[in-house]
Amino acid sequence: MTHPQVWFITGASRGMGTEFARAALDAGHHVVATGRDAQRVLNTVGEHDNLLAVALDVTDETAATTAVAAATEQFGRIDVLVNNAGSFQAGFFEELSAKQFRTQMDTNFFGALNVTRAVLPIMRQQRSGRIISISSTAGIVANAGGSAYSASKFALEGWMEALRGEVEPFGIYTTVVEPGFFRTDLLAEGNSTFWGDVHVDDYAPLSDQAKGFFRSMEGQQSGDPAKLAQTIIKLATMAEPPLRLPAGEDSVDGIVQKGTQLAEQARAFPELSNDLNHEGGAA
Repeated sequence: MTHPQVWFITGASRGMGTEFARAALDAGHHVVATGRDAQRVLNTVGEHDNLLAVALDVTDETAATTAVAAATEQFGRIDVLVNNAGSFQAGFFEELSAKQFRTQMDTNFFGALNVTRAVLPIMRQQRSGRIISISSTAGIVANAGGSAYSASKFALEGWMEALRGEVEPFGIYTTVVEPGFFRTDLLAEGNSTFWGDVHVDDYAPLSDQAKGFFRSMEGQQSGDPAKLAQTIIKLATMAEPPLRLPAGEDSVDGIVQKGTQLAEQARAFPELSNDLNHEGGAA
């Protein structure tokens, strides 16, 4: 991959996205930083000769195509796509309206699909590219109170894994980054975190406990987004980047534990799992 690269980053108006954009600029790259409000992106990232701020709602497929066209018109190519835009729809499943669940999928999953679909023809023509999607530990380990969020991240993980095999022949590599708790505004209620619209008495004690936990974590997360941004820069320049990268000790520990559990579960009931072929073998 050539230096400097052209980066296309979604959700760049705050949090991790802002740090990714700043780190890429500091590394000498050209950056297309997107968010719902282009001026807010410019204000948070800071003016720079190599920066193009573009308005983009990732749930709008036409807007994604337009934003990508603006990027190539300005810089001629796209080397690195960072699918970062997202939100946290918290709450127990029955507390979430169907609209809330779909909105979570639209933002965290289909939004990444929309932007990637617009970028891939460019990368295929170049015969090179890196697609980095920001997932979460919750994309591997699901917990009560995060059903919609985990569903969106599990979907992202499966899609990126399958996509890797589809685009690698063209010199394009996909990587899923799975952060643990990082000190961003993701847990800020009404900003990036939203709770269910439906009240169910049975869930009230557990729901209150979950809210208390997330509220206590706000501003206390151990992960440093600036350090994660430097990791993303390194990923984008690797000859063969990994398919998955747990980010943070809490993420590594949680995912290793989940892997152990999956292996144990796979072997737990051989009398139910095995001997399910047709008698006599294949037809």
